[in-house]
Amino acid sequence: ILIPLISYSELPKQQLMTLLIAPPPPPPPPPPPPQQVAPAPVVQKVVQIDPGTIVAPTEIPKEIAKIVDSGPPPTVGVVGGTRSGVLSGVLGGVLKAQEDAAPPPPPPPPPPPPPPPPPPQRIRVGGNVQAANLLSQVKPVYPPLAKQARIQGVVVLEAEISKEGTIDNLKVVTGHPLLIQAAIDAVKQWRYKPTLLNGEPVPVVTTITVNFAFSQ
Repeated sequence: ILIPLISYSELPKQQLMTLLIAPPPPPPPPPPPPQQVAPAPVVQKVVQIDPGTIVAPTEIPKEIAKIVDSGPPPTVGVVGGTRSGVLSGVLGGVLKAQEDAAPPPPPPPPPPPPPPPPPPQRIRVGGNVQAANLLSQVKPVYPPLAKQARIQGVVVLEAEISKEGTIDNLKVVTGHPLLIQAAIDAVKQWRYKPTLLNGEPVPVVTTITVNFAFSQ
């Protein structure tokens, strides 16, 4: 605001210059920001292509990109894995082919144990088999009761002579009851020479007759 002075000559020179100089105008306002223009939307046109029809390109490109065949990606495995395993498998897992396969058949049953060896065949003395040779013969003790009753006679026993020449499996064939036990006790102590068949000792069955008479 400028105020007119009537007697400006009476003011000091410095104060007069200050009053006569107007203040500078304010700076102009900043320009408005430029308006952003939105890009026009791109509409993709779908073109129907017949696989059996050859269509010529509308433009020939200046450069043709070269396609480099890098081959299949390398297989990545883990230490201790299986060659025929699959990617992203678990270490120590089972192959898929084995999972899909049928379970193995059960193991065959164990073979049956061998049958026990047959007992040695007893050969009866007679025909081509000779009687065993008696090595030691113990005479029977005459039973006192039979002696008082004046009983005498024979006791017939069937005996098995083992491969060692001992007496086994005595059976009474006939005889007086008062004489049988004395005959059995005596015959059990008899010893024979083993009977050989093809050079091998074999058990034989024979009949033994024990005589009881008063002359004993």
